[in-house]
Amino acid sequence: MSLAALVEACLSKKGLALIVPALLLVGSTLAIGQGALPPAAPPPQAAAPQAEPVSTPAPAAQPVQAEAAKPAPTQVASGLSSGQRKEVEAIIKDYLINNPEIMIEVQNALEAKMDKIQSERVAAAIKSNAAEIFRPAASPIVGNTKGDVTIIEFFDYNCGYCKRAFEPMAKLVEGDKQIKLIMKELPILSKGSEEAAKVALATKLQGKYWEFHRAMILAPGQASEASALRIAEKLNLDMARLKKDMESPAVKKEIEDTRNLAQKLGIQGTPHFFVGDRIIPGAPENLYEQLTKLVAEVRKEGCRVC
Repeated sequence: MSLAALVEACLSKKGLALIVPALLLVGSTLAIGQGALPPAAPPPQAAAPQAEPVSTPAPAAQPVQAEAAKPAPTQVASGLSSGQRKEVEAIIKDYLINNPEIMIEVQNALEAKMDKIQSERVAAAIKSNAAEIFRPAASPIVGNTKGDVTIIEFFDYNCGYCKRAFEPMAKLVEGDKQIKLIMKELPILSKGSEEAAKVALATKLQGKYWEFHRAMILAPGQASEASALRIAEKLNLDMARLKKDMESPAVKKEIEDTRNLAQKLGIQGTPHFFVGDRIIPGAPENLYEQLTKLVAEVRKEGCRVC
């Protein structure tokens, strides 16, 4: 097949989306391969001048030897000459300039592949840590402790997106009596975040966690120990006991365990939701709709690892 026919076949509508990236990869590989080729062997050294008879004409075979010693035209690893390679590169460049959307298709395909790989990794991590995720020993539980769908939220009291996510989550939990919500205190933004988390976990021991959480997450300004204690006092909690409990080994262990779990699951920000084994990272504008959709999916299809 001639080069022109080969190029025409490569540019067919059906195969172009795959051929162009392949040509780019091959072109890069060839360029690298060409640069890595060993240098051409030098021509044979001429005989020492003193050994050459001055008066004797050069033998007839000498021109043949000289011709054989000439280096062959430059070739790339694929066998294409420099001219052919330049022609192919020009065709690829021209096509990409006139059809830049092909690169968007390639990028989308790459992102889809990477998302699939990441989803598989997360699924494996969820399965490996299922007991700690869905049946924690000390994490606060809101709603129905025997509900048919479990939701887990990792959050930080100083996270603006966590504050925005509260109303949709509260609407779901308070409207659906079969939801089990597990709260995972993940203070990653500041020292004040950890102080507020410790107070929150201490309120759990007095049966006031959800009331405190609502007031704390909706409170304006930065969360800190001082602001958390003020809110706890308004809830008529036993403050002496609260201050003792917030420094207890159990509270500190819960925070540390949550941090370790987040690391195992690859969670790098808050909020982060699990609905069964489905995931919602962040706080999208339509969070309530996404939550209800996933709850319905879990009820219909089940959770493979819960």
